[in-house]
Amino acid sequence: MPQRHKIELTVNGKKLQRHVEPRLLLCDFLRYELRLTGTHVGCAHGVCGACTVLFNGSTARSCLTFAVQADGAVIETVESLAARGPLSPIQRAFYEHHALQCGFCTPGFLMSTRELLTHHPDPSEETVRMALRGHICRCTGYVNIVRAVRAAARKLREEGLGRDSEP
Repeated sequence: MPQRHKIELTVNGKKLQRHVEPRLLLCDFLRYELRLTGTHVGCAHGVCGACTVLFNGSTARSCLTFAVQADGAVIETVESLAARGPLSPIQRAFYEHHALQCGFCTPGFLMSTRELLTHHPDPSEETVRMALRGHICRCTGYVNIVRAVRAAARKLREEGLGRDSEP
């Protein structure tokens, strides 16, 4: 039986302790150990972006990260966006601007958008496209996704959220 390692981490604001196998991927830990199924696994090679989470505030591909690497980390998944009730401004903008169809890639786009708007509250179209360049969507094209990100940025600025607060 493989050796298990104790990890302590915070996931979506909740402090956790678990024992995990050394080769358990963070995406599998999130999905199967914690039942946070919003993190999707598409390519399993870090190319598509569907598994993107925030790892200590920065985007990370959870299919390329081992759970043991998250020891001491703060992880945020797509479930954190609407943890306090209705859709977050980012989720609402994706809905209102038809920036999703099948929805498989959407969690990764949302988490990258969250990181982007935390650091760039008024991004240009070019900045948005650069921030999302590591994501693949096979349904929507990217025009409505870019529109949604910029609309979310406007909404967050109107609500007074930005660099020092969480979108």
